[in-house]
Amino acid sequence: MQDAGSFKRKIRTFYRSQGRDLPWRRTRDPYRILVSEIMLQQTQVDRVKSFYENFIKRFPDIKSLAHAKKSDVLRAWQGLGYNRRALSLRETARIVTEEYGGALPRERETLESFPGIGPYTAGAIRAFAFGEPEVFIETNIRRVFIHFFFSRRDEVGDHEILPLVEKTLDRKDPRAWYFALMDYGAMLGVAAEINPNRRSAHYVRQSKFIGSDREIRGKILRLVLARKKMTMDELVDAIPQPKDRIMKITVALSREGFLKKRSNMISL
Repeated sequence: MQDAGSFKRKIRTFYRSQGRDLPWRRTRDPYRILVSEIMLQQTQVDRVKSFYENFIKRFPDIKSLAHAKKSDVLRAWQGLGYNRRALSLRETARIVTEEYGGALPRERETLESFPGIGPYTAGAIRAFAFGEPEVFIETNIRRVFIHFFFSRRDEVGDHEILPLVEKTLDRKDPRAWYFALMDYGAMLGVAAEINPNRRSAHYVRQSKFIGSDREIRGKILRLVLARKKMTMDELVDAIPQPKDRIMKITVALSREGFLKKRSNMISL
């Protein structure tokens, strides 16, 4: 078993020399940290960086996002994927503006009540914006603890890792400690011969994007955002997929609030 003191020294030494300079790490503004954490869900850091900075320029505070048109938010989000996150973020901004005076609450239970915010995102916001010593886990943190503490084990559960996260947590500066853990984990994801997360009980191989419903959803949204409105026939002609599949996905997008579908016409 890895000694906790030696483990913490290794992580901190690495971070001092190779820590990443990321735009959302230069602020403690709860709104900006909220934006970054929603963007980082299921998306790699390098992809998020440029989107984050452009999004903040377009919507510099929570009130500007709360009052933004859905189409403007989706346009700013285009290319980042998982567009449902954009609508959830906008709805959270609206709730915070209307019910909390524009100040993002710091209480975990309240944060988890907002759209798109689960236990990890709530914990990350509390640690990075408010300096609260939260205990949470994400893919890079999981990778670090499996690498150091479970090197000979498969099927490692998060319930085994979380007590170690709590035991080693820097309660005076959880923000910098989590940054260090995440950066070490990101390094392991590239440098390790075999990704330690494959030994996690929660490891799931990501499904292929090309040809998936998720890819087609993105294409439909891009087309309608560009043209503002289209007929179903125009949509089917523009995307080389069976009409029934296009219809099914379009109906789902309409039901989820992305699009409006009236008879044969699709719009935002």
